[in-house]
Amino acid sequence: MDAALVWFRRDLRDFDHAALHHALRQSRRVYAVFVFDTDILDALRTEGAPHDNIADRRLAFIHAAVLELAAALREMGGALIVRTGRAVDLIPQLAKALGVDAVFANHDYEPQAVARDAQVAQQLQQNGQRWFSFKDQVIYEKDEVLTQADRPFTVFTPYKRAWLKKLFADENATPPFPALQPHLIEPYRKHFSTATPDLLAGIPTLEQMGFAPIAPSMLPFAAGMSGGENMTQTFWRRLSKYDSSRDFPAQDATSHLSVHLRFGTVSIRTLVRHAVDALRLGEGQGAAVWLAELIWRDFYFQILHYFPHVVDQAFKPAFDKIEWEEGGEALVNFDCWCQGHTGFPLVDAAMMQLNTTGFMHNRLRMVTASFLIKDLGIDWRWGEQYFARQLNDFDLAANNGGWQWAASSGCDAQPYFRIFNPVTQSQKFDPEGAFIKRYLPQLRKLDNKHIHAPWLASEPVLEKAGVSLGENYPYPIIEHDVARKQTLARYAVVKSGRS
Repeated sequence: MDAALVWFRRDLRDFDHAALHHALRQSRRVYAVFVFDTDILDALRTEGAPHDNIADRRLAFIHAAVLELAAALREMGGALIVRTGRAVDLIPQLAKALGVDAVFANHDYEPQAVARDAQVAQQLQQNGQRWFSFKDQVIYEKDEVLTQADRPFTVFTPYKRAWLKKLFADENATPPFPALQPHLIEPYRKHFSTATPDLLAGIPTLEQMGFAPIAPSMLPFAAGMSGGENMTQTFWRRLSKYDSSRDFPAQDATSHLSVHLRFGTVSIRTLVRHAVDALRLGEGQGAAVWLAELIWRDFYFQILHYFPHVVDQAFKPAFDKIEWEEGGEALVNFDCWCQGHTGFPLVDAAMMQLNTTGFMHNRLRMVTASFLIKDLGIDWRWGEQYFARQLNDFDLAANNGGWQWAASSGCDAQPYFRIFNPVTQSQKFDPEGAFIKRYLPQLRKLDNKHIHAPWLASEPVLEKAGVSLGENYPYPIIEHDVARKQTLARYAVVKSGRS
């Protein structure tokens, strides 16, 4: 075709990019666009907050990645058109103004995005233009890994076996989309009608979009393709020990790549290919465990595709019969959980990490979720929504899957009677309290025995450590043993769903 428009969304890189590859292969002229979608931006704004006083780490990450992508496309001889507005309206308008034959994009699997893309495709068709969309952010999607009965898997282990079998039998599963001779087009004014000069506007600042700038301390990771590459190379050096060290939050043992996967500043194919190569070279179990984490990601995308009701309902309908705590006390307890004021140090330190950095270690995601649901008796949807607002790497499929796993209401979830003890989890995975001390400095002088449960320490021990319960650190808001019995009673309505 003569001309195409590539719409960048959650794939902010110029390499191993399916839509960009196919557009360059099929078109003589290729334009590129990114839209700061106001349908999304408006949802990020905190209700009641001043319009110009909202800081959002994810938006800052995206903004930095867009700046880097724009620079990379300029080096290729093209440019990135950046717009702010409703993407569902702007993309058809831009495609019409440029006179392209088609718009190229990569699949997005979230229900709102699927509906948006369907609207865009319909409008393009009405304008005599075409819509092409490609798999890019997963290895296998939708119906590519099914049971022998051609049904979606709802248990992870058999899904993983089928996924791996298909991967090792498929030579075309992970090779990158090869680089092509770029023929990206700098969108000079002559390509636009005189009625739409705003199409040539530059990249807006965060302030121009109504958001506050982010201080470096609030963005504790490098953004963009360069940040993703540096983080990837750093992780490869510790991949072999991933299986034995990943559960200890005080150690820098995880990949920290989830935010880069979320916004596509790294390629999932590159990560899987490296893990497989490490497995073939016999470099330990770290690669196998890491690869399983990536397979979980594909699994949750498939669940979201086939069972979209999970967005606001339990995967297992029987679990929606549970009567959660509501009213004043539940609201107070939820606020204590959000602010890291529960009186359980590991839970509080984890929530402080989330609130101050936008990151939470995966083991701690399970601990804090279990505490909210099974110690406080609060609906998992409350916690899911709070994480959605706070996590840098928020991804609907994975976040929903993780919360429903913790609530025992999801596919292949933990049994409802499995209830994490926040004290024993702390003793096991942060034995010296190093992580706790990092985020709860008022507890730094407590010894390794008492830092996990300060309320069990004697007054002299607390006084020597400078800890005053009820003043500089709270008393526990619940008794775990009592809460555990209440949870078992609460889940009695779903006893038949143990399996």
